[in-house]
Amino acid sequence: MTDSFLLLGDDGSTSLAPVAEAPGFTKPSGGLRSRVAYAAAHVAPIAWADNTPGQPATIDWDATLAFRRSVYSWGLGVADAMDTAQRNMGIDPTAVRELIARSAEVAREEGGSVAVGVNTDHLEDAAPTLQQIIDAYIYQLEHAEEHGAVPVIMASRHLARAAESADDFRTVYRAVLSAANGEVVLHWLGTAFDPQLEGYFGSTDWRAAADTVIDIIEEHAAKVAGIKMSLLDAASEVHVRERLPEGVRMFTGDDYNYVGLIGGADVPQAEQPERTAGTTRTHSDALLGAFAAITPVASAAIQALDAGDSDRYYELLAPTEALSRQVFAAPTFYYKTGVAFLAWLNGHQSAFQMIGGLHSARSLPHLSKIVSLANDARALEKPALAAQRWNDYLRLNGVTA
Repeated sequence: MTDSFLLLGDDGSTSLAPVAEAPGFTKPSGGLRSRVAYAAAHVAPIAWADNTPGQPATIDWDATLAFRRSVYSWGLGVADAMDTAQRNMGIDPTAVRELIARSAEVAREEGGSVAVGVNTDHLEDAAPTLQQIIDAYIYQLEHAEEHGAVPVIMASRHLARAAESADDFRTVYRAVLSAANGEVVLHWLGTAFDPQLEGYFGSTDWRAAADTVIDIIEEHAAKVAGIKMSLLDAASEVHVRERLPEGVRMFTGDDYNYVGLIGGADVPQAEQPERTAGTTRTHSDALLGAFAAITPVASAAIQALDAGDSDRYYELLAPTEALSRQVFAAPTFYYKTGVAFLAWLNGHQSAFQMIGGLHSARSLPHLSKIVSLANDARALEKPALAAQRWNDYLRLNGVTA
């Protein structure tokens, strides 16, 4: 059955939904112009490998790298070896280094931009000193720079545990940014994505933490190309965006509110923070896991902005936000399951499998809602294939109409 989706409710009830027509979006003839946009890409494992918790990653390189080539073909950049690629949730340090090397090679071949995560997750000491954390960051930074990728200085669990004050964060970031040979992107990841990062940048109050972030960026503005914020709070992002030095970009990582933040609508007026006098900042750029799930739609929407058609942008992208909120629903750190699930539905990998067994992290009704919302948002690249795969998957799990 490829003309209808079998949908499954939370109570076990079933219904049928007609399959929407293929979207038919057109790929851009060149790069996107009005926004800088990265899709944070996932990794696909070899289906028959030991994809169980705690085992080293056995990556299907053909499928994983082909997905990145697809992203480039739509005019977006790729953000790799980051949360979506299961950093701290299954992918081991050896696999991370190989992923960065291979992904950077694909970027060169495709003429695309790749940004890669730099972290401290290879440290075996659970309680390292600040100097050990600095050294760990620089070790990964050098690997990223060696392969010509844009380094993204990710939030470190080790630093979150070791830091006793905002000054400790300033000390570490000062040393790491001083060691960078080129520009980097900072990353502020909220506790919805990783509860172990509570109090990052020295405070549980995002306003106080923002002061530390701005201090770090202002001290090293020549080295900071931008900051990715993933707090799932539009007002906090606008607050920081308004204070960034000239030339430093805000890359939204807000998978709940990206439509307005990228488009320029931001947040409702009643929730707006006070804007900096004379500011010319009207939008955020993008570095989003959501864009890995909806790459063709995201490309078509930004192409509309390139053409000066903001109405078309909102018409295309606004329906995807409900889909993204479902993918990133609490517990948010399991969003990777939805990204991989959609990649499978769209034919980018042969099986719905994830390293570390993470494909089991979401329920069938949760996945069914993703199917329904993706169908409505025109995010299914091959709707008939998606229907066949999903309906067969339900039957495999004993669910029939």
